[in-house]
Amino acid sequence: MTATDARTLPIGAAFDRMLFTRRHVLIALALFIAFVIESWEQLALIYVSGDLGESFGIDEAGIGIVLSAVAFGMIPGALIWGPVSDRIGRKPAAFWSLLAYGAIAFASAFAPNMATLVTLRVASGLALAGVYTITFPYFLELLPTRSRGRAAVYLSIGWPIGMLAAIGASVALGDLGWHVVVIASAAAGLWAFAIRAWVPESPYWLAARGRQEEARQVLRELGSPDHDATFTVATERVGRPLDLLRGRLTKITVAMLLLNFAFNWGYWGLQTWLPTLLQDKGLTFDASLGFAALSALMMIPGYVSASLLTGRFGRKKVFLVYVVAAALGGLWFALADSTFELYAGNFVLSFFSLGAWGVWNTWNGEFYPTALRGTGYSWATASQLVATTVAPSAVGALLAGATGFTATMLVINAFMVVTALLAVPLPETEGRGLE
Repeated sequence: MTATDARTLPIGAAFDRMLFTRRHVLIALALFIAFVIESWEQLALIYVSGDLGESFGIDEAGIGIVLSAVAFGMIPGALIWGPVSDRIGRKPAAFWSLLAYGAIAFASAFAPNMATLVTLRVASGLALAGVYTITFPYFLELLPTRSRGRAAVYLSIGWPIGMLAAIGASVALGDLGWHVVVIASAAAGLWAFAIRAWVPESPYWLAARGRQEEARQVLRELGSPDHDATFTVATERVGRPLDLLRGRLTKITVAMLLLNFAFNWGYWGLQTWLPTLLQDKGLTFDASLGFAALSALMMIPGYVSASLLTGRFGRKKVFLVYVVAAALGGLWFALADSTFELYAGNFVLSFFSLGAWGVWNTWNGEFYPTALRGTGYSWATASQLVATTVAPSAVGALLAGATGFTATMLVINAFMVVTALLAVPLPETEGRGLE
């Protein structure tokens, strides 16, 4: 059905014949850099944690608290910003979130003591949670149906790029102190103005609010041949958080929350302490940074391969295969008794785990209707962030207790196995229009 033979269409149908245009490229660039900033913020201090520890006279456990502070603040932030984006719109939520993050992050660079630093990092996490939560559902709601899976997976490449930027900053700016790295992070908050200039409001959200003319204008800009129709939506009522636990959504929500926790625990448990774990295996600090940079590079072809496969085989099959392969790579890394096996195991782990993340970032945003998409993704993000908060301290405690490299890695890897099991009951969404 098109606007030619009927003037009324479901809003999702306006994306079925849409092509991926230059306008989408500009939108992708704006949200891609936002995702780079999110990655940078969560990783930058990891690589200058030695200087941070010396500045405040704290051990690994104290450093773990500082590193976890942003994620801790993002937990309530995600639960707040998701429903807010469902009420006020995707665009203002992304803009004000990123701008507020930059201001608070700048203040944290001048923290006189650990308590102040932790407090300000919690506050910056509370602010950053908005753009962190809304980036993927926002992008999904602007993409042609046929391009949604592949394009959203490519957006995920912003994560290793942010990781490489964090490593590069530690090399280029590390001698100047952790304060300079944080100031660089704060400056990235100005990217909020690029998002406001280049990324339109979601037509799904506009149609759901009854703002038909604005929805048609955005669809015209995006090149939809059906932009002049009148659009219907599943519901015009803004979803309530508890709607996620009603009817058919209950099983999806429970599995989704547990999977987000397990998957992120496995990832952050390793990434937060990777330099320390590698030094336990005899690598120097500089060598461990190089190792981490190579791992980040291996993530990029992992994302690309997943993006090529998801449209052909579907989200679910690709995700399951990649997570199982990542778990096998993690096992190889945990049991490595040579430098070659250490590198090879981690490269397999990086390639497949981040390819799986690319698929999951897309799949996770497609489970819920527009009225609940921001809220659903906020719950998912909060679950991830609980793991992000717990994992650094838990792994730090294992290392402080002299558990050892292999045992620590096996504990981390067990969460990857749980991730695969939790994905089995989730529905396939490849090729389906967003509600």
